[in-house]
Amino acid sequence: MRLCINIDHVATLREARGGVEPDPVTAAHICELAGVDGIVCHLREDRRHINDRDLRLLRETVKTKLDLEMAATEEIVKIAIETLPDMVTFVPEKRQELTTEGGLDVRGHRHHLRDVIKEIHRHDIDVSLFIDPVVEQIEASHEVGADMIEIHTGEYAGARSADQQTELLEVIRSGAQLARRLGMQVNAGHGLNYLNILPLKSIPEIEEVSIGHAVLSRAVFVGLERAVRDMLKVVR
Repeated sequence: MRLCINIDHVATLREARGGVEPDPVTAAHICELAGVDGIVCHLREDRRHINDRDLRLLRETVKTKLDLEMAATEEIVKIAIETLPDMVTFVPEKRQELTTEGGLDVRGHRHHLRDVIKEIHRHDIDVSLFIDPVVEQIEASHEVGADMIEIHTGEYAGARSADQQTELLEVIRSGAQLARRLGMQVNAGHGLNYLNILPLKSIPEIEEVSIGHAVLSRAVFVGLERAVRDMLKVVR
C-alpha cells in the first residue's frame, strides 16, 4: 500500500495568521525525504489554504507524484492543464464546509465529468474521482472514463462501534473489488489515522491511501518527519 500525504492543513495554519509560515512547499519536501509516495493538495475555489503560488512551486519541486484535488470547474480545470500535475482527483466542494463532505455525485454529473475528463486526458494527466463506495457511483466512474477512484472513508473513520466499523469496512471492500473488476485503480482517504488504517490493509485492492490531518496533528508533538515515518511503518 502506497502513502500520499495531504499538505493542505500546513497552508491552513499559515493562513490563520495571514503570513508566510509554515510553508506547505517545505512540508512537501520533508514528506518526500521521509519516504512518501506522493503529495496531495487541494486548490479550492476560495483559496482558503493552498494557493496558486503553492501549486506552481509544488509542481516545480515535487519529485514523487503530485495529486491535485479540485472541483470540476472551468477555472480550476484550466489551472490544472497549465500546471500539469501527475494526476487530478475531482472532489465535491462546498464553500461553507470545513473539509470535503461525502463523495462526488458522478452519476448525477456524468455528462459534464465525461467531457472534463476527456479534456484532462488530452494532456496526459491521470484522473481519479473521490466517491462513496456505492455501486452506482463506481459504475458511473468507469462509464465517464476515470482511471481510478478514491473511496471516501469518512463514514468508516467516524464509526462509533467496532461492529459498525466492521460493517463499513465490508462495504469498502465490496466497492474496491468492483472497481478493480472494472479495471480502475483503487485509492482511499478521508479521516484515516494511525489506528483505523490497519483494517484497510486487509483489502488488497486498495493500492494507495491519502492522509493529511492525522499525520500533521501528530507532527505538532513529534515533528513532521517522524510523524510521516511512523505512518509509513503502519501502512507498509
